[in-house]
Amino acid sequence: MERKSDRKVKYLTQEETKDLFKAIISLDSTHAVRDLAIFRVAYRCGLRASEIGLIKLEDYNASKGVLYCKRLKGSYNNTIRLDTKTKNALDKYIHESKLSSNSEFLFKSQRGKPISRQTLDYMMKKYCSYANIYDKSKYHFHSIKHTTAVHLAESDMDIKELQWWLGHKSVTNTEIYFQFTTKQQEKMYSKLDEKSEMV
Repeated sequence: MERKSDRKVKYLTQEETKDLFKAIISLDSTHAVRDLAIFRVAYRCGLRASEIGLIKLEDYNASKGVLYCKRLKGSYNNTIRLDTKTKNALDKYIHESKLSSNSEFLFKSQRGKPISRQTLDYMMKKYCSYANIYDKSKYHFHSIKHTTAVHLAESDMDIKELQWWLGHKSVTNTEIYFQFTTKQQEKMYSKLDEKSEMV
């Protein structure tokens, strides 16, 4: 039986993530402002596609720059502080979208319904292709959540902090992101070099 830890996590590198955001901006489509806000929020908060559609205007406190994240699949809801780029993208989208009620869903389809997972997957495929990300196994919106987790794990966030950030009830779900990436391997070797205890 395959364990979660045995599965290969599909995530974007730092450079691929930058290229993805650049692709959204450079395409300059009619939905570019909305799409940039969606991808930046998903990346900052580590949200699933189905969770993006749940966000309402009332979940965002613009003065504090924080977003209340409703999480599915048994995960804990939490409130994440947005970085400057994500806050700016979200503020611009909200200003231009002219939402009339706090209870309105923030990211909607052209029909006015919460944006669907299928639409987000389509957007991911389009922007990944435009960004020249060649590994098509990454062309799924869920890769964004994995990308957030791996990047945070590589930034020296410890496992309990990452567990909270992603809303995981069990730390077992978080452990998969602490596989030995290249950066983590280099840190391991540098520790050995410093100690010089092995003969």
